[in-house]
Order: sequence, then C-alpha cells, then structure tokens
Amino acid sequence: MELAYIPSPSRGVLHLGPIPLRGYAFCIIIGVFLAVWLGNRRWIARGGRAGTVADIAVWAVPFGLVGGRLYHVITDYELYFSAGRDWVDAFKIWEGGLGIWGAIALGALGAWIGCRRRGIPLPAWADAVAPGIAFAQAAGRWGNWFNQELYGRATDLPWALHITSSTDGRVPGYYHPTFLYESLWCVGVGLLVIWADRRFTLGHGRAFALYVAAYCVGRFWIEYMRVDDAHHILGLRLNDWTAIGVFLLAVLYIVLSARKRPGREEVVEPGAGPDADGTETTAAGTEGESGTGAKDKDDSGAKDDTGAEGVKDGTGTDAADVESAGLGKPAAEDSTPAGESAVPPESGTEPGAATASEARDEAGSAKKS
Repeated sequence: MELAYIPSPSRGVLHLGPIPLRGYAFCIIIGVFLAVWLGNRRWIARGGRAGTVADIAVWAVPFGLVGGRLYHVITDYELYFSAGRDWVDAFKIWEGGLGIWGAIALGALGAWIGCRRRGIPLPAWADAVAPGIAFAQAAGRWGNWFNQELYGRATDLPWALHITSSTDGRVPGYYHPTFLYESLWCVGVGLLVIWADRRFTLGHGRAFALYVAAYCVGRFWIEYMRVDDAHHILGLRLNDWTAIGVFLLAVLYIVLSARKRPGREEVVEPGAGPDADGTETTAAGTEGESGTGAKDKDDSGAKDDTGAEGVKDGTGTDAADVESAGLGKPAAEDSTPAGESAVPPESGTEPGAATASEARDEAGSAKKS
C-alpha cells in the first residue's frame, strides 16, 4: 500500500453548460499571461514602452502554438496518420501535444515579424521575455498532469505520480512525475536568467540563449526518464538529440555574441528612453525647449540697437535702473553746461532762488557801470 503519492485528476475537462473548460488549455493561457506580464516589466526597465511586449506577443504566441503542434505531429506522425487513426485529431490541440522546440522556432519567427513592425531589435526583446518563457513552461507542464501524460518510469518514491487512466495504451500505476520535474526545472531556469542578467548585464540575445542552454540541460535528463513512445536514434530519444544540438548552438551564440557585441543595448526602443528629468524625450519637446531658449535670449539684453540696456556699472546695477530710480544719469549723458557749478545749493535754499538773486545783482552792476 502506497503511503504517499501525487494523485491524478479524475478528468481533465469540466463542462460549464455546453462550454468545455480544459485544464490543459488553462495552463497554457496562464503561462502566456505570466510571460507577457514579466516580459513587460523587464522591457520597461530596459527603456522600452509599456505594451510593446504584448503587441509583439500577438504575433509570437499564435506562431508558437502552430510551430509546437507541427513539431509534435511531425515527430509523432504515427499517432495521427497510421492505420486506425483519424488524421483530424492532428488539429485537436486541446488534447495535448506541443513540442517546445517547434514552439520556440516558429514563435521566434512571429516575434521577428512583430519586432520589424515596431522597429526594435529582436535580440533585446528576446532577452526581456526569456525568464517569462521559462515560467510559462513551468505553468504549461501542469497541463500534462491534467491529461495524465508524459510521465516517467515506474517508481515507489513518495512523490510518485498515480496514473489511473488506461486509454491510449496507458497502464495504471505509480510513475516518476516528469511533468513536475520539468516544471520545477523551468522555475530554476527562469531565476537563473534573472540573476545572471543582473550580475553580468547580458544583452544582444545572450539572456535568451542562456535560457535555451539551461533548459536543454534539464530537458536531456528528464526526457531520458520518460516511457512514452518516441523515435530513437543510437539508443537516445529524438528529443535528447535535439536538446544536445540546441544546447551547443546556444552556447556557441553566447561566446560569439560576447566577443562581437559586448555589453548591452543602450536603446531598445527608439524614442522611448527617459531623459534626465525622467520624462520621455520627443521631437516636439526638444523643439519647444529650443524655441523657448531663443526667445528668452531675444527678450533679454537685445531689445534695442544701442546696447545701453544690460550695461552695468561696477556694482552690477543696470544704468537704466539707476536712471528710472531718479538717482541720476550716467556720466556720458550729463547735460550740465560748461562753466556752471555743479555744487548743490545750500541746504534750505530752493534751487532757482539763488539763481534769480545773482541775475539781479549782475543787472545792477551793469547799470552802475
């Protein structure tokens, strides 16, 4: 008697009236939303616009689903095109069967189309969404649990998966929960990419390549444990050979990219980077600032052609300010006639009174003479 095990759900679909709610589909949808949410946060942190990741995901996700299904159908064609099989089942994606290799390959094509339309580099976008894709895979693998598929060899470990279905050649029993192993591995891959990206400032697609390489390492040993039907080459399952080849390509890309393009992209989305005051720099804003500065210069210090305004004395006071305050005119503008005394009158004597007295005295002197 088993004391502990992971139970399998009695069914993988619930019906809400005529609408089927499939656990596999829910896991895929949750994974997509998780990847877009985290990718959007990372994209904004790198200087991109909010919403760009979702806009490109509109292209990448459908392409990825088609690519994943094509890879599965091509590599397991006997499940759909052999004797006694219905080829229409190849289109029933909700029943399970997505190959991650095809999903990434064709999904990258869709992402490239989306990036071209937005005018942004695909490697930078891929770096932003890389850990989110790993977490999306972790969520998507639970769809295999709902469908009771893709389990490993028989085991008596306390975390063994209890398979109860006998359809499609399944044998009820206790098996390694390879879906759980891969789910946990993908979580670790996502955390590794986030750490390495912060530690080494990865750019130009190297964060995405690290995700691919790390995933392939885990997929190799997990794939080796599985017991579902698969094509074998030299004693290894086809997906094992695929993991080896993709791992080598990812590592080669990391090495060559680091030599050719070290560091990280300074601009990932043209026109979206913040300037010094934290606001987005736009053409209109730049033009407005330039126009304001020119206007200010014209209004200050260049109002007339004489150059008098803005001329300051040794104290830093404008000559115009001195004149307007009634403190006297500049020396160049003194209108005192030559020969007149500039000595101020005695205190208590009105200006002009002394002048009239002097005129009378001069007139009397003239008569006497």
